[in-house]
Amino acid sequence: MTNDARRFSPSTARNRDVIRDAFLAHMPDKGRALEVAAGSGEHGVHIGAALPDLKWWTGDPDQSVHGSIAAWIAHEGLTNVMGPHEIDVTSDDWGLDTFAPIDALIAINMVHISPIEATRGLLAGAARYLSPEGRVFLYGPYRRNGHHTAPSNASFDEDLKRRNPLWGIRDLEHEIAPLCADFGLTIMEIITMPANNFSIILGHQRQSLEK
Repeated sequence: MTNDARRFSPSTARNRDVIRDAFLAHMPDKGRALEVAAGSGEHGVHIGAALPDLKWWTGDPDQSVHGSIAAWIAHEGLTNVMGPHEIDVTSDDWGLDTFAPIDALIAINMVHISPIEATRGLLAGAARYLSPEGRVFLYGPYRRNGHHTAPSNASFDEDLKRRNPLWGIRDLEHEIAPLCADFGLTIMEIITMPANNFSIILGHQRQSLEK
């Protein structure tokens, strides 16, 4: 705890470096980035600090974390990170008239802790607002071809569904890939991460065909 509004997550402290490194290896390093469901704001400032040419706009629909996001941005003194916004990905209009098109759309630990409608809304927004070469960065646990990748993930999935029946670890091949196709997107990269997580890179289907 601190005497300012910043919130700290032990899991973020453990994984922020590997998430940043995956982002640096696979995502744009300049242009405009939009982070949704940012929680405390720790990931946004950590990645944004490494990419001064990427204009990063971060936020969360939960206004209770806005103080933490603003405090993290102020504490780090970053001129390329802005926020907080309160975009709800299930909305048809994200209010990006002056910010779109975006080159990077980021959702860290959102897909499993939200209804599937939120993931659908995220992908619909990606189809609307991503630049032609833009990419989506997802991070979190996923099932693969109908199976959990570790017993701990199966237990975590059960716990999520006890907390909210609409939450749960999504299947990458059976749920996420078909949703991507609905919006003209495709899975471009799957990066295995520590603690049975993945970083998933999405892009427009045209990008995949041109690779």
